[in-house]
Amino acid sequence: MIKGRKIPRPKDTTLKALISIISCRFLRPAALQSTISIFRNFFLLQYRAAALPRRYRVTGVDHPLDLKIPFKPQKVKIYADFLWVFARAQGFLIKNFKKQALIQIKNFIESLGAVYSKAAEVYKKNFSTTKRPKYLARFEFIVIHTFDPHLMCIPSLHVMVVILAYTRLQKILRDLGAETAFSSVIKTFRQRALEITEAVLYIKQHSINCISAAMYAMTCFDDLFPQDKAETFAQDIFIKANDISHEDGEAIRNHIIDLYRRFLSEGRKTSSWEKPLLDFLGHD
Repeated sequence: MIKGRKIPRPKDTTLKALISIISCRFLRPAALQSTISIFRNFFLLQYRAAALPRRYRVTGVDHPLDLKIPFKPQKVKIYADFLWVFARAQGFLIKNFKKQALIQIKNFIESLGAVYSKAAEVYKKNFSTTKRPKYLARFEFIVIHTFDPHLMCIPSLHVMVVILAYTRLQKILRDLGAETAFSSVIKTFRQRALEITEAVLYIKQHSINCISAAMYAMTCFDDLFPQDKAETFAQDIFIKANDISHEDGEAIRNHIIDLYRRFLSEGRKTSSWEKPLLDFLGHD
């Protein structure tokens, strides 16, 4: 426990978190660097492929079990929170530890850009997509269909980012000797990561195949998401869902874990971490 310090809840708004980052001279360069990486490795790369469709290979990655997951457009607000939950993790650390953790927070922010760069190692060689409904009844879907050409499904950056958020937060709190004191905070961020992972499936922005690929990519990214932690995370997906049958839920979780294990097994046989994903996409 931290003497004299209450255990706060991660209730800071996203706006406050962003202001905390931008107002810190030490953190601004890292935030700018990650923003540039996101623009280059997500928007620019994807728009170029969308503008020149015949030049780039695009593979469909849907799975029959995706049909067992109902389309729930109301989940779009949870889906859209994937980057903001990452920012709130920074805001939480800034508020509660300030200068004590500035270097760790800086590295944390830089890791976001690194994740986008990591995923782009697959996208640059083979884009991927899924079938998503042409649903425009909500403003959020108009934005998504307008600004996201939907060519970067494997690995899912949404899932990679939320996994990064809670695992790095946990590591920093552990290094600060505060993991036990803030265990409820870590659980809250992990739960949000699960909710966002489910949301990307509910709104049909990704296939369950994309979840396995994202988990594998994060296991390869650093040592904070090893196999046991990844499989435990997967076992909690849809575990509380009342709109998916028990049998279908089990089948979905089993497939995600089995495909994740397949990627791991194949990855151990090559020096190129992305090769299992490219082989899955049929890349020559």
